Amino acid sequence: MNRRRFHPRWFRRRTPIFWWLEKGVYVHFIVRELTSLGVAYAALLLVVQVGVLGAGDAAHARFTALLASPWAVAWHALLLATLVFHTLTWLHLAPKALVVKLGGRRVPNAAILAGHYLGWLAASALVVLVLVRS
Repeated sequence: MNRRRFHPRWFRRRTPIFWWLEKGVYVHFIVRELTSLGVAYAALLLVVQVGVLGAGDAAHARFTALLASPWAVAWHALLLATLVFHTLTWLHLAPKALVVKLGGRRVPNAAILAGHYLGWLAASALVVLVLVRS
């Protein structure tokens, strides 16, 4: 005699594909996560540019001409906006993820955020300094 054991089906509520449109907080989260694709594109573009530099002056001139086209400039302006949004939202997450204690007391979130902004400003100033001197 073949007996099957009874196993109830689990209740799983169906989640609509656009569940994240229900609240602004969810939309903000998903947009922040999607901007990481822009970060990946920018990193890949940098790697490609280094490769093109190694291929010689003619290849670099063609690549630069491609990046100077109006469509590429518009695309990279949009990319810059997404990268700034990604950076700002990342910096604003830091005080929530980072707990710093000095003398047994927690450092205020505003101080942690200010430190991150100062670090961002210092790194940007260093990049500008290197670019101006070369």
